[in-house]
Amino acid sequence: MCKNTRGVSLFSMILFPNAKINIGLNITERRPDGYHNLETIFYPINIKDALEVVVSDKLSFESSGLDIPGRVEDNLCIKGYHLLKNDHDLPPVSIHLHKNIPIGAGLGGGSADAAYFIRLMNQQFELGLSVAEMTGYARKLGADCAFFIENKPVFAFEKGDEFESIRLDLSKYKIALVMPDVHISTAEAFRGVKPTPVKESLFDLIAEPITEWKKYIKNDFEASIFKNHVEIRGVKAALYEAGAIYASMSGSGASVFGIFEQTPNLQHLEAENEVFYL
Repeated sequence: MCKNTRGVSLFSMILFPNAKINIGLNITERRPDGYHNLETIFYPINIKDALEVVVSDKLSFESSGLDIPGRVEDNLCIKGYHLLKNDHDLPPVSIHLHKNIPIGAGLGGGSADAAYFIRLMNQQFELGLSVAEMTGYARKLGADCAFFIENKPVFAFEKGDEFESIRLDLSKYKIALVMPDVHISTAEAFRGVKPTPVKESLFDLIAEPITEWKKYIKNDFEASIFKNHVEIRGVKAALYEAGAIYASMSGSGASVFGIFEQTPNLQHLEAENEVFYL
């Protein structure tokens, strides 16, 4: 049933979509629909965009901060608006996104923006959507969009949009994330991998002590991307040299994160890379 929101008097509202990292990523098989089945661990991190929605006389989108490639009509927030409007009588809105999460980094920034847009619209227009309903909308926008509806650590499988909750808390550790001046497209990343069934699932491996992750938990994208982008391989090596307990490329790249017992000194990486201390 469509819900009429025309009579609601509303002001602007701002949310702050956060990024995620992938701890391990196994590409297990190619699907008949052209996607790939995979398994990974999604973990939210404190790098954020800012998303504002204001009731307006026409639908519009503008951005600041990092330059967002592509056409406005292809932006996932705009697509999310049309998806919701199919079922709800929404007024036009003006969307402003301040982009801070690096693009082409494997951090899910665009997916986070889309999911937070759905959450914001649900809250601002009192749509009454449940978590399951918001997750359903998010799945239609992208494989990892649904993660950001609940935004808590999960084991993700199938296309990366089915989840099992896990107990994972890295709050006593320091995470450093390094973004080289490189953009890796999803198409490039997938061209370099050969799907392979796993012998032991990440769901079990993530329960191992963090000191053991280096032995068992890998990212299938790294082999081909490191071959073609030696600077990314060098960043991972530098994080281990700086004392990381575990380091990995996130998702399909190009960012690389390290988990440390104490905040590392990565000044030697800051000249040629963007470095976040989390």
